[in-house]
Amino acid sequence: MKKNNNCIIGQSGGPTAAINASLSGILQEILASNLYDTVYGMVNGIEGLLQNKYLNLSSLFDTQEKCDTLTITPAMFLGSCRFKLPSCEDAETIYTSLFDFFEAHDIKTFFYIGGNDSMDTVLKLSSYAKAHNKAVNVIGIPKTIDNDLPMTDHTPGFGSAAKFVATSLLEIAHDTYIYDVPSVTIVEIMGRNAGWLTASAVLARTHYSPAPDLIYLPEVPFDADQFIEDVKKLQEVRKNIIIAVSEGIKAKDGNYISASSSAADAFGHKQLCGVGKTLENLLKSTLNCKVRSVELNVLQRSASHCASAADLNEAVLIGQKAAKLGASGQTAKMLCYRRISNTPYTIEVFDADIAKVANKEKSIPLEWISKDYNNVTDDLTDYLRPLIQGEPELVYRNGIPLYCDITHLHQKGYFTR
Repeated sequence: MKKNNNCIIGQSGGPTAAINASLSGILQEILASNLYDTVYGMVNGIEGLLQNKYLNLSSLFDTQEKCDTLTITPAMFLGSCRFKLPSCEDAETIYTSLFDFFEAHDIKTFFYIGGNDSMDTVLKLSSYAKAHNKAVNVIGIPKTIDNDLPMTDHTPGFGSAAKFVATSLLEIAHDTYIYDVPSVTIVEIMGRNAGWLTASAVLARTHYSPAPDLIYLPEVPFDADQFIEDVKKLQEVRKNIIIAVSEGIKAKDGNYISASSSAADAFGHKQLCGVGKTLENLLKSTLNCKVRSVELNVLQRSASHCASAADLNEAVLIGQKAAKLGASGQTAKMLCYRRISNTPYTIEVFDADIAKVANKEKSIPLEWISKDYNNVTDDLTDYLRPLIQGEPELVYRNGIPLYCDITHLHQKGYFTR
């Protein structure tokens, strides 16, 4: 294929175990097909690029072996940001600065790997390019452990996070059952408005362990009184109860159970502060047994030692497809998965207009949540199970995994030019 000059890639939002696999997929396709002369990587996303922080990825990842190491490296090799790109009307100088950089470096395609807020950036940049006749293609590549992007069957990174959650719940069950003491363990799992990751705890259930015994999701109202009754009812038949709860569960009035009264990020998202501990204190005041809460927190985001091979393989594939799409001249698109079947599990990759994705969220269908709002259905389990299959082959050195060097992310003065 004819070369398409240069391109630049950025990563944004929260990390995952698979976002570097998508970056690797782009690089692998360019390495194999010679689509671009030079591939640049913006460090710390749009915010870092505005500070002139970027790398030459073509020189850093010039072999398949190096790309393979990148594939299994957790979090974001290029770093991230939580920068909300203002509208052009409010900050045109930002847009002119970015597109001046693109012109100076002969950038023909801009790839951005991220979640909901990152797709907002893709929409704004592609709209600006079209309105001002800028010959820059803008392509979005999905990423989020929340699995809440519309149009795509699931998102890269979700399968690995789901595998970690399910594994952790099973191990918590083994830890809990060893004591002959009645107990309730509450496991708080990420998920602000969509409960996909919390629902994946259902995959921990085995023929010998029913944990999690209860699952509470943000898609449906949370009733504290009913929650207490659910637990008391289970205590009649179970000594140890394990509960999976989303950090974003809401009361009937729509307010988060554990939202901070003031703190919010650049995108207006309220800071959530400990729903597990909130429910722990609630049960301690009403039950005569041991109650504790566990917050998986950031551990569930980038656990490459417990990654899903299916997730990583698909993330590489979607990166490869993105590289081809950008080089073909397409713009204002996000790559998506379409599920063909569960058995055998097969998917295909297609592209969707970014306007159909940006600033929208995909929640769990209500028919996949039990009618009493404390469990999930077999249909949801069937949807989830293929996404956690397989384990990547990690290389170890001195007893720990060998990942890519990320000195550029933490060494002060690295980008002083």
